Amino acid sequence: MDSTSAIWRSFTTAPGTPEGFTLRTTTLGNPDGVEVMLERWEPGTAEPPHSHPGDDMTVVVEGRMVIQHYVRGPEGLVPDGAPVTLVAGQTGYVAAGRIHDARYIEACKLVYVHDRAFGFKAE
Repeated sequence: MDSTSAIWRSFTTAPGTPEGFTLRTTTLGNPDGVEVMLERWEPGTAEPPHSHPGDDMTVVVEGRMVIQHYVRGPEGLVPDGAPVTLVAGQTGYVAAGRIHDARYIEACKLVYVHDRAFGFKAE
């Protein structure tokens, strides 16, 4: 678990639940909540370089994907580090505002969690 990600902040207790249990609900009616999506991607598809306004977390349920981070250089976007491959059972984190792309090498089923309301900014 990436304890530095905003995904893992702003938890609360819920009435009638067992001791030790806290949760973070969705953003609908909760400005401190998260957006949660179940995603399916076909093999060979991709997302262009983009960023999100909040931290995000992707849990790969099935398949294999590759994420590449970028920074802005004088000539445009430049890869920032080696590509990150995620397979079933792994979790990836991307900080708010960090430019990245995603390629889906195999058919993927994902659980995607975004800190607060989701946003997508093409770069």
